[in-house]
Amino acid sequence: MKKVLALVLALLTLTLVFSACGTTQKPEETKAAETKDEDKKSEGVMTYAQYDAAAKDSKVTIETYIQARQGWWENNGVGNATFYTQDDDGGYFLYNMPCTEAEYAKLVPGTKIKVEGYKSEWSGEIEITDATFTIIEGKTKIYDAKDITAKLGTDEIVKFQNQRVKFKGLFIAASQNAAGAEAAFLYKWDGSGQAGDDLYFKVTDNTNTYTFVVESYLCGKDTAVYKAIEGLKVGDKVDLEGFLYWYEGAQPHITDCTVISAN
Repeated sequence: MKKVLALVLALLTLTLVFSACGTTQKPEETKAAETKDEDKKSEGVMTYAQYDAAAKDSKVTIETYIQARQGWWENNGVGNATFYTQDDDGGYFLYNMPCTEAEYAKLVPGTKIKVEGYKSEWSGEIEITDATFTIIEGKTKIYDAKDITAKLGTDEIVKFQNQRVKFKGLFIAASQNAAGAEAAFLYKWDGSGQAGDDLYFKVTDNTNTYTFVVESYLCGKDTAVYKAIEGLKVGDKVDLEGFLYWYEGAQPHITDCTVISAN
């Protein structure tokens, strides 16, 4: 009888052990589940696909993480700032979103916010205007840049609009300055500016030529990328990183430049 009882208890113990093993999640599975739950949209918040499909000038509600910001400024006594933001599925450009200077100080890269505004378009750039926001405390995220070098010159590149992206192994092509001479970059689009203005430069993948910009409100004249572009020569091979802004076509706002080989 004692042997039978011992056998029953042993079998019961094994059953409980195997049952527990069958429901235990691996650490990476637990982390993935937690991440998925963290990025789950709140009620009434659009997915990126829903936002992308929304009609222009319609009201939109999103949740997104700030990735970079342009400087705060005042317009008729109202503070404004422009933000490059992103979620797991796409990018959002928040144009002149009203915020006080104190609020702007809190809206640092990585901050998660809920935004309500209107989907707008300007020269091909899809943006959110007339926006209001709420900070979602305790949740932060910075996204790695996606390599979209192969997408240059294709229709697919627009899918990455407003996201953090990178381009590898491009060459600096010649621009024509205000005096008609070749230059590696221009201050302002037509070369009529001076140090501190937006920097325009052209790159080539040896097939096509594209215009990139260092947007001075985003990366001013004292930043590393601004100085790096000022030091370029035609023919230099470079890797570039930034945000895929759009102006009558892809016109990335560059935030980092690495010279691979100098001409």
